[in-house]
Amino acid sequence: MDDIVKQAMAKWPSVPACYGWLGLDARGRWYLRDEAAQAAGPFPQSRGALLTHEKLIEFIHRNYEPDEAGQWFFQNGPQRVFVELECAPLVWRVAEDFSVVAHTGRAAVVRECVLDESGRLYLACDMGACRALGVESEKAPRRGQFLPDSPPHSGTMGQEAGKKWAAAAHSQPTMPNPDRLLGFGIVHSLDIVQAAQAVELGLWTPQALRQAELPARYGYVLSPLARHLQAGPQRG
Repeated sequence: MDDIVKQAMAKWPSVPACYGWLGLDARGRWYLRDEAAQAAGPFPQSRGALLTHEKLIEFIHRNYEPDEAGQWFFQNGPQRVFVELECAPLVWRVAEDFSVVAHTGRAAVVRECVLDESGRLYLACDMGACRALGVESEKAPRRGQFLPDSPPHSGTMGQEAGKKWAAAAHSQPTMPNPDRLLGFGIVHSLDIVQAAQAVELGLWTPQALRQAELPARYGYVLSPLARHLQAGPQRG
């Protein structure tokens, strides 16, 4: 999170949260949803205006996090802008060596692979320590490290030149830590062929789950707006 955002939060701690105004689709694209877009229907039925301003998108990516309830938000200065999701809070890009990066640019290590009833592929990944680790952090997960309870040569390992990575003798397991962010997301449609190769090579082993099961299982909220409206007005 940007320092200037943290400073704004400290200076104005009681700014009400914003719901329904920002959406994320299954390809990692952001949509600004004004009152007319919201009135036309829920996201993604009514998407709104596609954001194309690169600096704004980068700002959103640096300040995009989940709260303790699994609602993902963009911290816009002192205000939380909760995000409506088409499929999942993250969209994964898969590289030639089968390493993965979120649509926000944050690197991750694959922990689980899921296939839904429509053939969409999802990954649950270790993204490092919450609120602290950037992609370049020395403590960020690296290829060759183990995730908790992951056997050698499991689907959590990376790959290069079509061969599974062997754990180096000096590699240390990544220890369980409640402060680590476990991110769940859908594989970008442009990377399905690459992801399929990872499955065929045994790097990732998909488990079949229905799409409706995924938010509860992986702890995220598709529509913070609907949840907010269902909860009703908060009493002081």
